[in-house]
Amino acid sequence: MDIERVAPEPHRFAVCAYEDVSVKGFYKDVFNEVYIFFHPFIRPVTIDSKLFYSETYPDKFQIINHCEMVMWKEFLALSGLKSYEELDIGLRTRIHGLKKKYQNKKFKEIINTVIEKENLLPPTEGMLPELLINNILGAIKKEKYDWIWVGDEFGTERKLEYIDDLIDQDTLARHNLFTHDNSILVTTHWDSHFSMICSDDKKKIDRIIKTCNLEGFYCDDYTEIYWSVRNTNKE
Repeated sequence: MDIERVAPEPHRFAVCAYEDVSVKGFYKDVFNEVYIFFHPFIRPVTIDSKLFYSETYPDKFQIINHCEMVMWKEFLALSGLKSYEELDIGLRTRIHGLKKKYQNKKFKEIINTVIEKENLLPPTEGMLPELLINNILGAIKKEKYDWIWVGDEFGTERKLEYIDDLIDQDTLARHNLFTHDNSILVTTHWDSHFSMICSDDKKKIDRIIKTCNLEGFYCDDYTEIYWSVRNTNKE
């Protein structure tokens, strides 16, 4: 007789919050504060943008050395989009990451037009952006951590990594990063253009934000993964 195998719930200090629940509700009794930070657009400076659309996709160091970040605030000014919500909805529409009733093709086309005109590349989705990885790892190291766990999205696999090795090499394959004392989590939703820093210590998050010059916002009690859709529908 076959017995159904049911995996245990993952440790919440090691995984991204689920969709359709409040982010802070998901992390209740684990983390008190969650900061959402936006993945920047990429501007190739001394590298051909065509490399990003082929099997020759640049590695982390090529991107760091030959590209620069374009923040969402700057993109809003270039595009005429009115809010981060509109930009997020447009980005999600581009990757078919929203149900049809929530999509906005106008926002999508505005983004596509600006990307082409300004020779930009869209933010990465589902993974930490190469332009921020080393900055974030360095900021965590400044918080007196030399090692960090790197886990999969389901909380079923994890590997302890030396932070300097992750900075010096291009080997980061997964994007749930959490400290050994479970006090900091950096996690990325698989279908989103942003990541989250979670901690019980807001001062730690603030220091990481300042060190990395991150752009985003702190979650309130009602913020969900699809915050842009929820916020827009409230208006």
